[in-house]
Amino acid sequence: MSSLIFVQLLLLGLRVIDFTTDAQTCCTDVVPLDLLSFVLERDASKPVPGADVREAGGVRGVQLSSPHTFMSFPSSQLLVNSNLFPKEFSIVVTLKVTRSALKRNEYIFSIVEPKSVERRSAGEDEDDEGDVVKRKERGKNASQKKSSEEHRRIVLGLRISRKCLHFLFKGHGGAMEHWAFRGARLADDRWHTLVLAVGGQRVKLTVDCASPVHVVPSRPFPLDVNIQGSRFHIGSRGRWKGLFSGLLRQLVLVPGSDATHRLCPSSNPELSDLSVPPLLLDRPVPGREADGRMASHGAEQRVSVGPEPSCSEALKGQLWFNPLRKGLYLCDGAAWITVLQDHKRLDYVLEHQVLTTSSETHDIEVFQVPGMGLMAAMAHQSTASGSAVYQWSSAGFQLFQNFTTQKALAWRHFTVGKKNFLVVSNSEGDKQTDKQAETEASVIYKWSRRRKQFVHFQSLRTRCARDWEAFKINQQTFLAVANHRQGDNHTIESVIYKWNRLTKSFEVHQRLLTSGAYDWEFFTVGPYHFLVVANAFDGLTTFIDSVIYVWVNGSFMVFQTIKTFGATDWEMFRIGNRVFLVVANGNRLHGNGPSRYAINSTIYELDMIGQVFVRFQDIVTYSAVDWEFFSLGEEHFLVVANSFNGESYSLNSILYRWQGYEGFVPVHWLPTIGCSDWEFFSSNGESYLIYSSAKVPLSKVFKLKTY
Repeated sequence: MSSLIFVQLLLLGLRVIDFTTDAQTCCTDVVPLDLLSFVLERDASKPVPGADVREAGGVRGVQLSSPHTFMSFPSSQLLVNSNLFPKEFSIVVTLKVTRSALKRNEYIFSIVEPKSVERRSAGEDEDDEGDVVKRKERGKNASQKKSSEEHRRIVLGLRISRKCLHFLFKGHGGAMEHWAFRGARLADDRWHTLVLAVGGQRVKLTVDCASPVHVVPSRPFPLDVNIQGSRFHIGSRGRWKGLFSGLLRQLVLVPGSDATHRLCPSSNPELSDLSVPPLLLDRPVPGREADGRMASHGAEQRVSVGPEPSCSEALKGQLWFNPLRKGLYLCDGAAWITVLQDHKRLDYVLEHQVLTTSSETHDIEVFQVPGMGLMAAMAHQSTASGSAVYQWSSAGFQLFQNFTTQKALAWRHFTVGKKNFLVVSNSEGDKQTDKQAETEASVIYKWSRRRKQFVHFQSLRTRCARDWEAFKINQQTFLAVANHRQGDNHTIESVIYKWNRLTKSFEVHQRLLTSGAYDWEFFTVGPYHFLVVANAFDGLTTFIDSVIYVWVNGSFMVFQTIKTFGATDWEMFRIGNRVFLVVANGNRLHGNGPSRYAINSTIYELDMIGQVFVRFQDIVTYSAVDWEFFSLGEEHFLVVANSFNGESYSLNSILYRWQGYEGFVPVHWLPTIGCSDWEFFSSNGESYLIYSSAKVPLSKVFKLKTY
């Protein structure tokens, strides 16, 4: 049975979090948990005992005939590794209640704590329904005592009466607390959708997307509602008394979020859906009759609804609708292809992990290795501890491999065929020799599938290398290094290397004169290949040309020059069919004059007709050293690494959102210390940002909460 439950959790998409703190963990930050689907879809081959599918007004719901154990399950099967109920949550319910059938109090759902050892040792037995029946006590006093004990065992419950909706929970000190939403007259024989949202001192009930009813509790919802060993009961509290007599269509727990905006506004607010069991969807589910029992005939199913079905050659052309994601998908014979999908929108940014590193970090490179998953290479400043690669897990990034590096400034991941490589920018030579200028080298590492680690592959002579860029042109692999300076000379050659298929190594292909080169960015527009360098300093001033090169007849030629101020980074991105370049300007310095750190960084747009990049938008930044572009659904974002304002390294790095005609506007301010790099990545359908610090030995991962 436990393996069956696990499979059903996967099918329902109920993701759980691996908590690694102490035993008293709290279940927040998970996707909506469909309680009703969890009990109805355990075994699709037979009806659910104690539940019948009924139709009212053309809409399906479940009517309970008994508090059967099939409508109950341990809390640990849904809120895995969690002993505490979420401190912030929403409960979404769609129901239909008839006043004449409604008893005084009926439970929509409850969480009931386990029976104590003392009660069992006193001669109590547990029957099939989960009720405790005294063997000898049959009198009135025993009945009252038993009822009182049952009420005391309720940890949390949602209850309905003729004039109120009641929310019960064990509060501070174990005392039962009770919030009543008066005026919620739901027993009118009509369908209603309710959203109860609880967060600290904020408690509200929204019925059919109308104006919410607010309750101001004397005390906030407690942080220590213990659910260890307890059970969920759907439509009851595990006893006949209090059994829900109406129809249930939807029952969803949403930890860590106010779900109101997910359902409202709605064109049909009484039946607004977040997650409805496939059995209850309006279209008949092939293979089931109206009463929820399996049909004997096998009708062809062109559109499946609910948890993700298998996609095979036999089902090619099949459509699948996912009500949770509000997406429509087409089976191509091997995988589901998105046809339509409700797009994610950024809600807020949440700190997910503080990663203590061995030293200050100048750059992060996030990449995938087949069979190993997501990894991040971090360029550490310290030569003693070197740099490292970290591996991503549900708990965040964990140390995977260390490397000997010499004041590393950047990493770049790339592939040649099916082989994975990492190249590091070393800015110093080996201190063990006096011939520093001759021994300064950056290193390429190759992934060894046998040893499950990166191993030394090739060393390349570099000059205070600040960045590597890997790219492909006509199926040829290239590496471009940004040589920053040689001694005090900043106007030196940066080098483009090409992969030699015969020697299995990189060889010099082209040299380009650069001035304090800080960054390379490669991009393609139509049939044209471009490479842009961020020139930062020529020895006298930071007000110099950065250069965009275009690939012509096997080499790069100057396409356009752009005046920049201590340029440290270029980021190319597309929005629709528009092409943009944004530069991070670090500082304004000339001769012996003072530096200015609060200066404009600029977004340029490619004028397709004029074939030139033109100024689009200026954004004030503070010694910016990096831009990162990413998209969530149909929304587009830029985040800047502000590193220094002339007085402090503790600054807000800012997240900007694309607003069309208005360009990019600030939407989130993220506190950072000496921010040196931002990277966006996704894992298991979730989106994240990670930043590195060049001033303190830490990096932070932020989770992007979407709706």
